[in-house]
Amino acid sequence: MVKIRDIELGEFPLLLAPMEDVSDPPFRSLCKENGADVVYTEFISSEGLIRHAAKSVQKLDIYQRERPVAIQIFGANLDSMVQSIDIVEKTNPDFIDINYGCPVKKVVCKGAGAAILKDIPKMVSLTKEMVQRTHLPITVKTRLGWDHDSIQIVDVAERLQDVGIQAIAIHGRTRAQMYKGQANWNPIAQVKENPRMHIPIFGNGDVDSPEKAKVMRDNYGLDGAMIGRACIGHPWFFNQVKHYLSSGQILDSPCIEERLKTIKKHIEMAIAWKGSTLGILEMRRHYRNYLKGIYGIKPFRLRLLTAKTYDELLTILNEIRDTYHEPISIPHLH
Repeated sequence: MVKIRDIELGEFPLLLAPMEDVSDPPFRSLCKENGADVVYTEFISSEGLIRHAAKSVQKLDIYQRERPVAIQIFGANLDSMVQSIDIVEKTNPDFIDINYGCPVKKVVCKGAGAAILKDIPKMVSLTKEMVQRTHLPITVKTRLGWDHDSIQIVDVAERLQDVGIQAIAIHGRTRAQMYKGQANWNPIAQVKENPRMHIPIFGNGDVDSPEKAKVMRDNYGLDGAMIGRACIGHPWFFNQVKHYLSSGQILDSPCIEERLKTIKKHIEMAIAWKGSTLGILEMRRHYRNYLKGIYGIKPFRLRLLTAKTYDELLTILNEIRDTYHEPISIPHLH
């Protein structure tokens, strides 16, 4: 049984990765319903939190149905990070995750995210202060290193464990790679094989099929898989992985009608959370993935992207259902 402190996660938990503009409460809820064992919020700026920026504060919203849920924060300033811990604690997540892996320029140029991989002593001391600040478990998500020549993740993970983190998720790329090339899981396996390590080691990067999740579990010996891009527009991916791990069989992707029901539910939850205008606007990033692989769908998708009301969206979804009335199975194209 894999545990983060006393939180039981199952034998090989599947974790929904924190993804900016994706991992909001509606999407997290859908993934949870479809087999995710742990979900993470979008990463939240510690500077934004202590300044009570509306966008940062709204990302603190979590719901009982999501648990266990982690709130992920990022930053490089000790005072800001420690203050943000106090703010996050009040929302009562199951644990707090620190982002030491985001590779995007606007985060890295502030010394946060993956930038801290260039200063491991700072990474360790910052983590230690945050662990000591809260009664909640602290976990870390990071990358292999800043670049190929600075990979020291075995030592880094050990030092972070020594200052009190309760789990670590490692993306199998360096910051220099961004999201290009193949993820390298070998260094993550080396972390797991370190006899001094006793906390859960989760693998992240390129888990885009049930077969790869099985390889991560059986060949690399990791404690769980963190899944990101493969589940965008495909929240049932978690159940497909679980079914394969238990039976060796690949579940078909849902038929069009089931996809449309999921889209409708997603729209309704987005509106309930953010209101009609923002909820509808922010759903637009999901339609391409939900409807991928359906022949002739483009005109309908374009209409979904320009619809401004729930009634308009519902009309279009019904038209899609009527057009593709036969239960056509859509291939998993991730």
